[in-house]
Amino acid sequence: MVEKVAPVRRDFDRMDQIPEMVFRVLQMFNFLIILYITLISSHALWGYVHEGTALEFLLRAGRVPPINWIIPIAGLLFFGCLEILLSVECNNHPELVCKLTLEFLVAIGISYVTGFGYTGMVVLLLADIMRYTIDWKKRALYILAVSAFSLLINGNVLQKWIDVIPLDIVWSYYRADHLLRFLGILNILDLINIYVFIFYMVILALSQMSEKERILVLNNELKEANIKLEEYASESARMAETRERNRLAREIHDTLGHSLTGIITGIEACIMLMDIAPEATKEQLRAIAEVARTGIIDVRHSVKALHADALESMDIEDALHKLVDSTTRSTGVEISMNITTDLSHFNQDEGDVIYRVVQESITNAIRHGKATKINISIDRIDGELHIIISDNGVGCSDVKSGFGLHHMKERLDMLGGHLEYTGNLGFTIHAVIPIRWGNEN
Repeated sequence: MVEKVAPVRRDFDRMDQIPEMVFRVLQMFNFLIILYITLISSHALWGYVHEGTALEFLLRAGRVPPINWIIPIAGLLFFGCLEILLSVECNNHPELVCKLTLEFLVAIGISYVTGFGYTGMVVLLLADIMRYTIDWKKRALYILAVSAFSLLINGNVLQKWIDVIPLDIVWSYYRADHLLRFLGILNILDLINIYVFIFYMVILALSQMSEKERILVLNNELKEANIKLEEYASESARMAETRERNRLAREIHDTLGHSLTGIITGIEACIMLMDIAPEATKEQLRAIAEVARTGIIDVRHSVKALHADALESMDIEDALHKLVDSTTRSTGVEISMNITTDLSHFNQDEGDVIYRVVQESITNAIRHGKATKINISIDRIDGELHIIISDNGVGCSDVKSGFGLHHMKERLDMLGGHLEYTGNLGFTIHAVIPIRWGNEN
């Protein structure tokens, strides 16, 4: 899609530049025409003086003309003012009205300097109006205003109010053949000015059509982008839902599974002790009740997307000791733990993974392995934390990754760690977590 649209956009950009280029050409032609008229008029006045026919000219003109060299200077100054006004951009309707009024006044000044012999700058004003994006009613009013101004100039209406020497009287200095030649050149320049204006209007219309086409292309691209965005949002929502479901499954499995395993094992022990040791049975039941309460709290916090409850009120090492102690009391399984490195620098997520790995390993050893002894070792080796949990359970020669092992692996993968396990001579789990908080021991 991008490869097909990009060339079209380049065409749009070129089309946008063409009307402005043609408008500059239109300005240049008007400048040349005004310069042409004022220079010939200046030369004619100079000729009247040097040939001694000034009195005859004054009788025909009925008034004293300006000094000859002032005419081209005045024409250039008026056209410079018009150029400045044409370059001004208006942001609202009142500003545009003021600008157009000033342009009319400057155009009258140019007409005065040229003896009302040239009024082609009116099309320049009209071209300037057409550059603005305004509603059709205001555009029609502006066009009517420019048209009325053109009629005032070309209809000799202003000449009745403004005392000016007509251009044909000034140019009567020249012989008939020269005069025809000068007038012919002026007519050609005037026609070219009209043709350039017509070409400008055509190009402007095509540019506006291409602008509409570009808007349609951009709308289509926007619709496609919105569709892709909706698909992406939907897919992201599904992925987030899946991740959250898996996370809750891991949390509930780890917390509830561990608690139920301790409760079941403890109750089985109580059944055997009930008749021969009532006091020991009561103590065992108290430990089971404590495990059940802890399990309920852990499940509640897991559902609320919080970390293990034991980690909320104590650091990771104390939480592990509490886990081992409560499990030993509720199940009677002998659990030894040896921690040779400082765990206080691990962040909340890392501590949660360490806790869950130990918790799940103990649960699996008791539930599936029927272990009576569990050894836990937590050491630091070459920038990695190594957690090894081994038991004396029944083991398994063909280990298949179940729910618990799968979730342990997922947790470790999120930290860049890995998991190894073997079922020979009991069951052994080896979890490795990269240490990211420095090299201190």
